Amino acid sequence: MNKTFLLISLLVFICSIALAQDKKGLKVFISVDMEGLTGVVNWEEVSRDGKDYDYFRNIMAKETNAAIMGALEAGVTEIIVRDSHGSARNILPDMLIKHAKLLRDWSGSHKSMMEGIDKTFDAVVFIGYHAKAGTPDATLEHTMSGSIMDVSINGISLPEAGINALIAGYYNVPVVFLSGDLAICKQATELFGELETVAVKEGIGKAALNLHPDVAYEKIKKGVKTALSNLTKYKPYKLKPPYKMLLTLKKEELVNEKSFYPGAERTGDWELTYKSNDIMEIMKAFRWMH
Repeated sequence: MNKTFLLISLLVFICSIALAQDKKGLKVFISVDMEGLTGVVNWEEVSRDGKDYDYFRNIMAKETNAAIMGALEAGVTEIIVRDSHGSARNILPDMLIKHAKLLRDWSGSHKSMMEGIDKTFDAVVFIGYHAKAGTPDATLEHTMSGSIMDVSINGISLPEAGINALIAGYYNVPVVFLSGDLAICKQATELFGELETVAVKEGIGKAALNLHPDVAYEKIKKGVKTALSNLTKYKPYKLKPPYKMLLTLKKEELVNEKSFYPGAERTGDWELTYKSNDIMEIMKAFRWMH
């Protein structure tokens, strides 16, 4: 009996060491948008020529830092932050905690807001995200650009978080945390299932009821730490091939122009369809068809 107990104890000890070593080596990708930040309610607040833009780019950095601190407390050793809003030149580098690396500007790649993701990452975190185009009681809701009414893959209508999660899923990396308004938190939970979320505001028509920034920072930090301390709960977001994308645009001339993308088919007055067995081919088509 004593020998059995000692053997079990030894195995538990070895496993705990292995888990600790794995945690120390965690690598996390943080994609940061701006419309879903606490306090943001108007387009001029997230536009470079808006008078309050500098204030909200400061909030953007602080919400990102809260996520970084939560990741560090969970034992993460490598963090890549992808500035994913507008010009992709919003976060001032010296405002970020020095443990993270910052990816700025656009390369033109179909990975877009997920530029830099690959199979070496253990988890993805979304900060400042917003709901898809057409969502009621959502702050600055849209999907990628003002030209898109809706995008669906295999019959599932997707917000930007869903599109970006599919890119992460291609590399078998799960999305474990999202912050933004209440609407996107609900949409992401419906899509991904198990997910830590923090709603920093709740839309009321065009208005929004916002958390104080300090409260938002603390909730984001705690939520990210919780998510990254329980990685076995989360699964990469994937859909089964073959893939069929339906893209509904707002302008007829744009629909006509984008119908010339190789493989695209105009299937409605405002609708384009693209099919492939490769999800990344779908993402490339999406990148160039809107």
